[in-house]
Amino acid sequence: MNALIFRKSLIAFTGLFLCLFLIVHLSANLILLLPPETAKGVYNEYSTFLRENPLIAIIAYLLYAAILLHVIYSGVVTYRNRKSRPQRYQMNKPLENSSWASQNMGWLGILILIFIVIHLVNFWSRIKLEIGDPVGTDPGGYLDVYSVTYALFQNPYYVAFYTLLMIPLGFHLHHGLKSAFKTLGFHSNKGLKTLASISLIYALIMSVGFALIPIIVYLR
Repeated sequence: MNALIFRKSLIAFTGLFLCLFLIVHLSANLILLLPPETAKGVYNEYSTFLRENPLIAIIAYLLYAAILLHVIYSGVVTYRNRKSRPQRYQMNKPLENSSWASQNMGWLGILILIFIVIHLVNFWSRIKLEIGDPVGTDPGGYLDVYSVTYALFQNPYYVAFYTLLMIPLGFHLHHGLKSAFKTLGFHSNKGLKTLASISLIYALIMSVGFALIPIIVYLR
């Protein structure tokens, strides 16, 4: 396996792992849509389970590693591809050869990375590193992660930022999921058409789902 194939395969594997994580993460965020008196206890208990379960801790470290590897190797591949063709192709209609998302995966990735960093600063740093205002406990004795989340989703600027950044996420997921399977050797013409539809549905569910939750919490 040459270096380029290794890098692309690593990007594909880490991308698929992150896609699985998003399904779990969205499922957990749906708890926020329950009636507040129910959501608070369930969400805090679930968050405590995630923090204190040794297996989940291992998966969390794998998640951090996957994000770093995905970002680093995507950057390396993008840089080397551009370096190998310093002059832009002269094309009158570039979108006939590749989609807009495929041409802008790097920029989409940068926007998503900015979102992840800000998201971690607002949640992970306070809850994991205890930086900033201390997080209290709920009546059940669990760390009150729900109140941290709810307070952020009452900030209209954060809600707007969160919601708008789901647009590049959707484009990135739609193209990335298809590309990951093709990179790993999935080349059936009929299968690729089905995969394209599945990728579109997945990207819509993830991006729209994540975008709607803060809006609903804010409005109610």
